[in-house]
Amino acid sequence: MLVNLTERIYYMPNDDRTDRPLLGLIYGDKYSLVVDAGNSPKHANEFLNEISKLDIPPLKYLVLTHWHWDHIFGIETMNLMTICNDITKENLNKMQKLTWDDFNLDKRVNDGEEIEFCSEMIKLEMPNRDDFRTSNADISFKKSLEIDLGGINCVIDHVGGCHSEDSTIIYVPNEKTIFLGDCTCEDIYNGEWSYSRDKLFPMINKIKEYDALYYLTSHYRPESKEEFLNYLDDLIRIGNFVGDEYIKNEVVEKYTQFYNKSPNEEELYNICSFINGNIKKRS
Repeated sequence: MLVNLTERIYYMPNDDRTDRPLLGLIYGDKYSLVVDAGNSPKHANEFLNEISKLDIPPLKYLVLTHWHWDHIFGIETMNLMTICNDITKENLNKMQKLTWDDFNLDKRVNDGEEIEFCSEMIKLEMPNRDDFRTSNADISFKKSLEIDLGGINCVIDHVGGCHSEDSTIIYVPNEKTIFLGDCTCEDIYNGEWSYSRDKLFPMINKIKEYDALYYLTSHYRPESKEEFLNYLDDLIRIGNFVGDEYIKNEVVEKYTQFYNKSPNEEELYNICSFINGNIKKRS
């Protein structure tokens, strides 16, 4: 079902069971825009069916936050003018050459070209993929792009980060809302899941420049400004505390002594993610 966030914005919540990301809808006086294509034709169709119940201007644009499978498998089903960053388009070109049946998917996992988590989720979401092929975008941009939907503008900005170098956000000034995709997430494709301060911190600083009240990430519920900025500040705090260290036990011991408490589950996870990033950097 769709959730009405602001006067001009709806979203379909994420579903962790098959790694479905949150999908967004922004409508103006003339046109409507969709954020991300979904992780399957079925996912995209369910979203479009919910939109058809609304009395809004026609859908025209689809904006992709990045190239990962769960955000782009529904492009053809959406059948809209698709917009993405230049780097996203390059990756979509590569993905169009791939086949997605079990044999080839398993082979890419074995060859280190795909990760087990994504393979498992793809199989759950799309049991039959023998004839499935991915699609590409119609328009790409280098740094930023602005779209006028009629009475409301959408600012599309490439922000990068650890998760994917093409990570792109969609900011709606009139509604003080920002769609972030997975830009605040870890690098999940290169070894142990990890954060790099060199990539994460500049991206966080860029996000903080936007005047927003609502922050929507792809695999979590929408957050208020206070909630989300506290989350970002905590990432910075932990990243700075870990520094260049790469031995988990030593970092946890120092953390416990400094804060007079053991790190909670989330803090420990992020400590390990920054340590993993340092280990990758050393190697």
